[in-house]
Amino acid sequence: MNLYFSFIIPVFNRPDEIKELLDSLSKQSYPKDYEIVIIEDGSDISSEEVVSEFSNQLNISYYYKSNSGPGDSRNYGMKRAHGNYYLVLDSDCIIPPNYLKEVENSLLENYVDCFGGPDAAHESFSNVQKAINYSMTSFLTTGGIRGGKKSVNKFQPRSFNMGISKKAFEATNGFGKIHPGEDPDLTIRLWKAGFETKLIQEAFVYHKRRISWNKFKVQVRKFGLTRPILNSWHPETRKITFWFPSLFMLGSGLALIGALLGNWFLMFFYVIYFLLIFIDSTIKNKNIYIGLLSIYAVVVQFYGYGTGFIKSTFYIDVLKKEPEMAFPKLFFK
Repeated sequence: MNLYFSFIIPVFNRPDEIKELLDSLSKQSYPKDYEIVIIEDGSDISSEEVVSEFSNQLNISYYYKSNSGPGDSRNYGMKRAHGNYYLVLDSDCIIPPNYLKEVENSLLENYVDCFGGPDAAHESFSNVQKAINYSMTSFLTTGGIRGGKKSVNKFQPRSFNMGISKKAFEATNGFGKIHPGEDPDLTIRLWKAGFETKLIQEAFVYHKRRISWNKFKVQVRKFGLTRPILNSWHPETRKITFWFPSLFMLGSGLALIGALLGNWFLMFFYVIYFLLIFIDSTIKNKNIYIGLLSIYAVVVQFYGYGTGFIKSTFYIDVLKKEPEMAFPKLFFK
């Protein structure tokens, strides 16, 4: 199989991130040719000068377009790429030197038209970034759906680290206008079109997650808002597990009321759960403080997602509102 890879990287007002990303790509141990397509999505702070610094080291194409969101920008880049397999990254990623080798080896051994890879915390990340990374990737919080394990069900790649063949892109027209939520929507449409997906666990990236606690709360709330919309588009994908953060949130309220009334039975389970989070994160990050921060990250994640999920479920499933009318800020025109 003759694989020619094209990295597809949208960027919005993040030249410093692009510099770090391109620097890591310049250190790839992959001996074959590949290309990098940078799509400037209507930025006010241009990355063009940074890109030009790497033009002698890397095969880079740079495009500037009006702002239309990350999904449309990825589609824009894939339409202009020369490869037959596209590697979609977020601009806040750092790529290990053996990334392309791992991808190629896995595809040559067991070819699929779409794959996803995990994200990891780099040693240079802040304590908050490491705690949020733990919350987003741990089996104790998300069940490993973001690449931490071999999924027992079909694996759903995420666009911070995703590969898709030219054939699959052309068959599905790529990403939709919703954001976030464009990743699972595309994956489900790929499955319906007969394409297979898989996790390449060795093809991980360091995902910086340019984030503060408030930004993290906003992000996970949007994840909660989009899930009922995806369920309405693809009802066969509904799962009871999507309710877990909301049930966690409601249960914590009952646990608190019970504790105030002298009944600590339900609160006991929450204490045990957070103790497990603390121990697991402390061991994995080798830092007690990050273990403590991880507890807060999990609370923010579950409450943000849970409140968004309940609100969206009410609007979409109960009031029967059209998603774009109910939540216009989740859609790019």
